[in-house]
Amino acid sequence: MTYAFDPELAPWVAMLPRLTLADVDQARRDEVEMSRQLPPYEPPVPVETRDLTVPGPQGAPDVQIRIFTPANRGAALPGLLYLHPGGFVIGGIDVFPDDATLIAAEVGAVVVSVEYRLAPEHPFPAGLEDCYAALTWTADHAADLGIDPARLAVGGESSGGGLSAAVALLTRDRGGPTLCFQLLGTPELDDRLDTPSMRAYLDTPGWHRPNAELSWDYYLGEGVRGTADVSPYAAPARTDDLSALPPAYVTACEFDPLRDEGLIYAQRLLQAGVATELHHYPGTFHGSMVIKDAAISKRMYTDRLTALHRALHPKPTP
Repeated sequence: MTYAFDPELAPWVAMLPRLTLADVDQARRDEVEMSRQLPPYEPPVPVETRDLTVPGPQGAPDVQIRIFTPANRGAALPGLLYLHPGGFVIGGIDVFPDDATLIAAEVGAVVVSVEYRLAPEHPFPAGLEDCYAALTWTADHAADLGIDPARLAVGGESSGGGLSAAVALLTRDRGGPTLCFQLLGTPELDDRLDTPSMRAYLDTPGWHRPNAELSWDYYLGEGVRGTADVSPYAAPARTDDLSALPPAYVTACEFDPLRDEGLIYAQRLLQAGVATELHHYPGTFHGSMVIKDAAISKRMYTDRLTALHRALHPKPTP
């Protein structure tokens, strides 16, 4: 299929590695190698990092986190629980740390990145419960971390965006820590795989339907996706009630099979009375922000950072 990619992105498409989840071990090795080839992000201010392990869900192993803190901070800063991408199957806090570093440095926030358990070795709800455990620990230790507990948010890209939506639902329904914001970047939300974009995009770069099928099969277990047995905490698009959730920022890329589920979720949040900002970027594809010099990528980064700064550093009410 031919796609009308943004002119600055199109020349790169043929050079990008085509990641497949058919062989999970190989996909993990390929992602690590790809991350090594990217130029490192140089923050405008120093960012301190430290690794900790925090108590995991009941009966489960401890959860590793990495804390990114802008150096020389003064008063308490907002906090963001950051959930990495990877289709619930690949990725980790060591693979692409630049996103967390960038947010810490340029938004001025303490970012807590979570090494949640991955499928298929650890299917749902393992990874989600790890993320929720990290959230509750972060809220309980906000003072020690220099975080203002009234400005605690969750966010991520792709499956990390889907997990962020699920964490927002979970903490609402369990009466857990209050979140002020949810950042849902091109989120993976719906196991039913029945939107027009998901049906159409079988060979798009970055992500495509065959990977989506494998992703959900690994996360839910073989034969579960698309059935009535799927929890709305696994696939937030299945949630009936989206009210009383924190304000949201949702992005969608034109040539991304996840496009329509993100657009639909944002619309449903608005209909439920949740303040929601939605950005759809024409000519882009899943993960195209990796081509950082393209004008559209720069705009996507600027829009996201602006939204985070506005949400996490609100101006006082006159």
